[in-house]
Amino acid sequence: MRNPVGSHVFVGSGLVSGALRTAATIEAEAIQVFVGNPRGWAPSAGDPAIDEAFGTTCTDRGLRSFVHAPYLVNLGSPTAATYERSVATVEHNLRRATRLGAEGVVVHTGSCVEDGAVDAALRQVREGLLPVLDRLADDGPWLLLEPTAGQGRSLCSMVDELEPYLDALDRHPRVGICLDTCHAFAAGAPLDEPGGATRTLDRLVEVAGPGRLRLVHANDSKDPRGSLRDRHERIGDGHVGEEAFLELFAHPATEGVPFVAETPGSGDGGVPGACLPLLKKLRELAGDR
Repeated sequence: MRNPVGSHVFVGSGLVSGALRTAATIEAEAIQVFVGNPRGWAPSAGDPAIDEAFGTTCTDRGLRSFVHAPYLVNLGSPTAATYERSVATVEHNLRRATRLGAEGVVVHTGSCVEDGAVDAALRQVREGLLPVLDRLADDGPWLLLEPTAGQGRSLCSMVDELEPYLDALDRHPRVGICLDTCHAFAAGAPLDEPGGATRTLDRLVEVAGPGRLRLVHANDSKDPRGSLRDRHERIGDGHVGEEAFLELFAHPATEGVPFVAETPGSGDGGVPGACLPLLKKLRELAGDR
């Protein structure tokens, strides 16, 4: 399938009894999960038998899976405790992803917090992540960098800012990109213009290189372009609009890349996938172009 469509889903009663049941209910072809408290530091060891069952079931269903690291992770933080916990949390999530058979772990690129501290923060990113990346198996999960919406003193929000971030990591072969359409739009990408999504992806490939884009977070935005506000909206109900997603589906850089929604109701078992039917329709229309 050229672009599996899915959603971030709540684990609830468990990875198998909760997340995978919801995935089946909303007819997801790809899912993203948290493997612990998204707003806490305490690592969840998980149950090896359940993790194995999750991976086996995903394989049997042809379901693509991803893990999202907790929101507290900030590898650019000047606070030593936050930085050290961030490194440990990323590594823990990569270990869990390996056990789950997930394709990658999504990590926000973070902020330097203080004025003029970008270079020092990128050195921290390098020192913390390179050893972790080097310990990954060649067929292990990708570390997927997710540029932010540009709020605060972001280390990476615009596509061009991926260049120094990737360079800091020596463009490691296990580092990929997760493009969040709401974040990109909030940071100023012209996704609402005809051809704007195409140009954005063209530039991403120029900066990051081919094959780095591994996941798209398919989100519309409650706020206008350049707002620096990370407020997701259902696709077609926000300022990005449906045309941008048609362009994204049709672009060569998204060949084989899953589109996972993080929009209101998209991962609720009681809602029929919210925007998933629309995403599937847009995927079909893009294929007819």
